[in-house]
Amino acid sequence: MKKISDITIIDDDAITVFGLRKLISSSVECRSVKSYDNGKIALDALTNFYNNNEQIPQVIFLDINMPIMDGWEFLEAFIELPITNRIRINIVTSSIDPFDQKQWEHYKSKSHHLITFNQKPIDRNKITEITQVA
Repeated sequence: MKKISDITIIDDDAITVFGLRKLISSSVECRSVKSYDNGKIALDALTNFYNNNEQIPQVIFLDINMPIMDGWEFLEAFIELPITNRIRINIVTSSIDPFDQKQWEHYKSKSHHLITFNQKPIDRNKITEITQVA
């Protein structure tokens, strides 16, 4: 297992968060896994980490459909932060809407971060693949 400092899960579904945590703990060695119920809470926390020179997570799992601030709104704001490290952002969704695929292409092309689009459910092989840091 490869050692990763920090992983963040941004998802309002407790079952998905539980499943991702379980897969991560059995497949990836990391210092901490934090989770947030929506993009606003996560953005505030990550902005605070950045402003206080604290470690930004190396890997983020991001749901699209959430209350208060959805995944696209989070991504729009997050990529504007002057973070120079390349963060792996894994969009994890059950959406089959072509709009979401186009949105992913849009954000992928305008950011230096590694942004991937992954369909739920995520299995152990996929979790190992999408937690590789750049």
